[in-house]
Amino acid sequence: MEKKTSVIFTQVIERPKRKAIIKRGVKAGDYYEFCQEAGCDVWGVLQSVKEALYEPAGFWLPDKLITPGTSRYVQGVEVPEGYGGKIPEGFELITLEACSMLVFQGEPFEDKDFEAAIGAVWESIDKYRPETYGYKWSKDAPRFQLSPEGYRGYIEARPVEKIK
Repeated sequence: MEKKTSVIFTQVIERPKRKAIIKRGVKAGDYYEFCQEAGCDVWGVLQSVKEALYEPAGFWLPDKLITPGTSRYVQGVEVPEGYGGKIPEGFELITLEACSMLVFQGEPFEDKDFEAAIGAVWESIDKYRPETYGYKWSKDAPRFQLSPEGYRGYIEARPVEKIK
């Protein structure tokens, strides 16, 4: 039997204290559920934020950032800590503390195969042991996923902290 191996690129990045413009769902646990609750036009609104630090993302919020009656999964875009711009109607501005993120990036894929590409990265994340490199998983910051674009591979980041 031949088993296909895939390469998952990983790196730790440091995120400064910043803010995020987010749209909350009600019970959404993932992208599909979020679109059913909030609609699929949220991404376009987020892409219009000129002060964004990078592209929009889907976030799984830590417990401390979930407000009663709202979902763990939200969509948002990070903006500088001193952001004073417009907040689109139905969105809110939250503060994200500085944190370390372990970024996972899968291999490029055919766009039609995005679900398999996401699954392959998730499988790798489930097996990954950050302790090998002096880190442990953290529950203090949001996990995030970028739009799965075939040309670059699926990208997801999970919060980590150094082992003391």
